[in-house]
Amino acid sequence: MPQVTVNIADRTYRIACGEGEEQHLERLAAFYDAKIGEMRQAFGEIGDMRLMVMAAIAIADELGEAKRRIEALEGEQKQAGPEKDQNGAVEARVAESINRVAERLERLARAFGTSGGG
Repeated sequence: MPQVTVNIADRTYRIACGEGEEQHLERLAAFYDAKIGEMRQAFGEIGDMRLMVMAAIAIADELGEAKRRIEALEGEQKQAGPEKDQNGAVEARVAESINRVAERLERLARAFGTSGGG
């Protein structure tokens, strides 16, 4: 199983991933590190663990909002009738993509929760 070394909040982590997912995992880690940087800029040095938790919660909030929007669009689609079937297919693909990202984020969160630092 491939492993990727990522840098998050000035710490190095080695994380296992699926074959071919190395670059994707690196991009996710960079996204998460940037979110921590945003939190650090907004709140100052309040501790790495607190910043990591706040960044994870902010990302979870963004994901939750995206899911709510998809559900609203799906509800509108059902009300609109068959003339919008094509849009429904696009929305279904978007929803599936978001679900896959959510699953990857959950796997990533579990990996960070058990990997330790350094």
